[in-house]
Amino acid sequence: MSTEALLAELRRRGWTVAVAESLTGGALCAELVSVPGASDVLRGGVVAYATPIKHSVLGVDAALLAAHGPVHPEVARQMADGVRSALAVDGRAADVGVSTTGVAGPTPQGGQPVGTVHIGVSIGERSTSRAFRFDGDRAMIRTASVEAAIAVVSGVLSESVE
Repeated sequence: MSTEALLAELRRRGWTVAVAESLTGGALCAELVSVPGASDVLRGGVVAYATPIKHSVLGVDAALLAAHGPVHPEVARQMADGVRSALAVDGRAADVGVSTTGVAGPTPQGGQPVGTVHIGVSIGERSTSRAFRFDGDRAMIRTASVEAAIAVVSGVLSESVE
């Protein structure tokens, strides 16, 4: 599903989306807002680039971060859950949360090789994460991560009941 189709599906359902980004540094939100009418569904984004922000703003478990670092599937899942609440409007959490965390390079981080990426998605009571391993330079890995996030959200959305 393209970015346009994803936003159209969210609009059709009357759902909102919130984004939590680490390695993509705002590129996922930029991709979403490149589509006219994105403001109908996009709540906003949190660029939680520094590891402590993942805990203090998004509510990722501090013990998890201490034990495994920020590049971990459970961190991605918790980021996606947390951003829904962090970007609540009038006490109502966003319907969908999506997150990106990983290593864009140029060097490994916390024992994780360059190109390791985790995408988290949270919809309703269900949250999940998917792991990826991308090749290329920093820019290529970040671009592939944005594309993967759109694809993962689209896939989970197509599986979810309205």
